[in-house]
Amino acid sequence: MGLVEYFKSKFSRRKARRVFDEYPTVVNDFHLPVEGKVQFANWENPLMKPKTITQAEVNFFKKFIPKGSMAIDIGTNIGDTTVPMALAAGKEGVTLGFDPNPHVFRVLEANATLNKEKTNIVPLPYAITDKPGEFYYSSSEASFSNGGITTEPSKFHGAYSLPTKIKGIVLEDYLNEQLPHWLSKLSFIKIDAEGFDKQIIISIHSLIEKYKPIVVSECFTKMSKPERDELYDSIASKGYDLFFFEDFDENAAIIPLTKDDMMRWKNFNFYGVPKKA
Repeated sequence: MGLVEYFKSKFSRRKARRVFDEYPTVVNDFHLPVEGKVQFANWENPLMKPKTITQAEVNFFKKFIPKGSMAIDIGTNIGDTTVPMALAAGKEGVTLGFDPNPHVFRVLEANATLNKEKTNIVPLPYAITDKPGEFYYSSSEASFSNGGITTEPSKFHGAYSLPTKIKGIVLEDYLNEQLPHWLSKLSFIKIDAEGFDKQIIISIHSLIEKYKPIVVSECFTKMSKPERDELYDSIASKGYDLFFFEDFDENAAIIPLTKDDMMRWKNFNFYGVPKKA
């Protein structure tokens, strides 16, 4: 990148943090050894690094998501994990993508229309909460490339707030009402809710206890040690072994996770696997 391009990029990122704007999407093609041609709609928000779909990422999810099963992505953003998850589940499966942020949700919707012969993605514009209702949504960026929900007006996630509240739903109620025939095929739940993960896990505890899906969660940067310990316990107490993993990549480092490790990294992802009988 030349000097002029560098300063243009820097200015664009600074503007995106401070001034709201609509950014278009661009559809990129990726050619995977197994899946063949896969398309992904990237969001041209200067704060978003373009996503690349790789076979190694799809293979990571294939370890946990059988063909024909149901996978759930809570906090999808533009769908950068939803699409690889859906490729693992296949056309014969179903992948639900939840995100209440309307700006990233329109990109997720675009991705749900691609790769229809290989995937079955259902985009849903809701937060997952312990009771149905309306919530505040805020971000540290005026362009809302990320963010989180609160029950009261708050700057915890940043100073920029959506002008209207977003809707929260109870996941178990939704599945029982809309997809009861898929519940027995629930294999995988990924959660990335900017520090709200523990509350979501508690709200879906009966789904975890009954169907024993693989559960992926993020340990958020701002979480205190007591909060991290509670997050750990919310999954481990269900009879799960927990593992740190370096990235959504079949070759990434995987480390057994103990509660003492929860302060080891500032921000990280981990997954829970049901203990063997």
